[in-house]
Amino acid sequence: MKTILRSDELSCPSCISKIEKALKALPGVREATVHFNSGRIDIEHEPAQASAELLQETVRKVGYGSRISAF
Repeated sequence: MKTILRSDELSCPSCISKIEKALKALPGVREATVHFNSGRIDIEHEPAQASAELLQETVRKVGYGSRISAF
């Protein structure tokens, strides 16, 4: 499954690596890509292991707000 989150709080390129690293550490996440300029976060994952809510919470835990944009 692919979930797209949006964040308006990305202020520097290091944000990208922090978010991608945290998401990729979750069980069931195959890929996580952060697009700095647009604030888009694309995540390929198994929903049974990593729900959209868990993905959003993970981004929050590393210090950035996000909202679910699409599934």
